[in-house]
Amino acid sequence: MTLAFLGELAGLGFAGAFVAGLVGVGGAILMIPLLYYVPPWIGLGQLAIKQVAAVTLGQVFAASLMGAIVHGGAALVHRPLAVAAGAAMATTALAGALVSRLVPDRMLLGVLGTMGIAALLLMLLPPPPGSEDAIARDVRVQLGSALVYPGAIGFLSGMVGAGGAFLLLPVLVGVMRVPARVAIGTSLAITLVSAFSGFVGKLLTGQVPLWPTVAVVAGSLGGAAMGARMSRRTPVGVLRAVLAVTIAAATLRIWADVILP
Repeated sequence: MTLAFLGELAGLGFAGAFVAGLVGVGGAILMIPLLYYVPPWIGLGQLAIKQVAAVTLGQVFAASLMGAIVHGGAALVHRPLAVAAGAAMATTALAGALVSRLVPDRMLLGVLGTMGIAALLLMLLPPPPGSEDAIARDVRVQLGSALVYPGAIGFLSGMVGAGGAFLLLPVLVGVMRVPARVAIGTSLAITLVSAFSGFVGKLLTGQVPLWPTVAVVAGSLGGAAMGARMSRRTPVGVLRAVLAVTIAAATLRIWADVILP
């Protein structure tokens, strides 16, 4: 493993984390395709899909932590929702990560692609009113919804090495009716808990490559903080469009790899 390869991974981590902080996701829906497809295309090295999943969970944790800190400073993290949903996702993400060792690589890609399609469909639901100006203390949520939806997303996310925010965010906005800016900050707080749990599961099953993980996480810290700061000055409609394009592009590429020999 060369320094050039590690530098490439750090650069990819920065790029993925910037988008993650901008639109309020941990970055897995972008990070997994970047880490899986770009290195062999450039020719500096390659990671297997299970290694990519493990590295991505480490990156998602770091990026979500930075993003949640920035958004929390602007009163855009709903703490009771983050605690309840984070606990549910952490529990199920650990279970999914432990199960993932037994699942074939192509099936893991198929699960991720299905999550991407579900996220795109949910984004067709209109956001609740007040998404631009709402703050966390004005938002009311049901405890049952805060446990059920994140719990299901957490299991799938733990399997594929994703924090799950790219699916969680459309659920928060379209199904649970959380205003978009509060949903962005809160989804990052929830995702950092589930990503940490999933990462522990990958560690326990020996799926984490050390230096690639260090390189990607190091690169992601600055990108996540920069993206989160820019997010607060960007119109909600633009953020939704960036998220939709990111998910669509990644999902198409993933399904091409699943379907084509």
